[in-house]
Amino acid sequence: MSAATAPPVVLSIAGTDSGGAAGLAADLTTFASVGVHGACVVTAVTAQDTTGVHAIHATPLDIVSAQLDAVLGDLPVAAVKTGMLGTAAVVRLVAERCGHLPLVVDPVLVATSGAVLGDAEVVRAYREHLLPVATVITPNLEEAHALAAVSASCPESAARLAALLAEHGPATVVTGGDPHGAGPCTDWVTRRNEPPVPCAHPSVATDNDHGSGCTFSAALAAQLALGRTLEEAVACAADFTLACLRTSAHWELGRGRGPIAHVVRPA
Repeated sequence: MSAATAPPVVLSIAGTDSGGAAGLAADLTTFASVGVHGACVVTAVTAQDTTGVHAIHATPLDIVSAQLDAVLGDLPVAAVKTGMLGTAAVVRLVAERCGHLPLVVDPVLVATSGAVLGDAEVVRAYREHLLPVATVITPNLEEAHALAAVSASCPESAARLAALLAEHGPATVVTGGDPHGAGPCTDWVTRRNEPPVPCAHPSVATDNDHGSGCTFSAALAAQLALGRTLEEAVACAADFTLACLRTSAHWELGRGRGPIAHVVRPA
């Protein structure tokens, strides 16, 4: 890309993390590292640190809509990435306003600390409105169970969950693996009516993984905006996230699950 060429624009629709690890902080820094211009719509302000989410203030629907008007009416958005949407009304709004664009949906329903960020109404809105218009969704195993309406007490394999979710329309990447690095991670990638494909990669023995899901999905959206195929974008996003985890593996930041690094420049 020459100095005279503007980078692709990727829009993140998500909440803030005052600790700088997840949400918009992860998305915008990841966009910059990968080489795209990041725009943002704030859906919620959280009081959050490495130990947990202490308070949430949802952005009023009309303000979320006004932010979307401002970005979509001015910038040539090449891809959209969603994180914490918070309410069913915002989920429906995003589906209506962004469904015509390449749309990466990270269904943020539960924080790393265990705080619930999306209730049953939000899950239903995802399933009925956002999944059918999404390009790709990136749930972890817990989120995949919720979206597929499969009880965690009757666990399904990640591959089966990916296939179930792809029936709603989007390509699906169910992320997984041992967060403590005891074995390799395997993500499962599938499109509707196609068999799930395993994508294995090394894991990293670290507790500094706060924001890793946001980082992966943001990198995936950025790679799609740069013209990569889905398979190429998934592989690049996984490599980028792995490099971030390796960088921050031995950091000592905060009293809880430390932040993943967002200072990695891709090779």
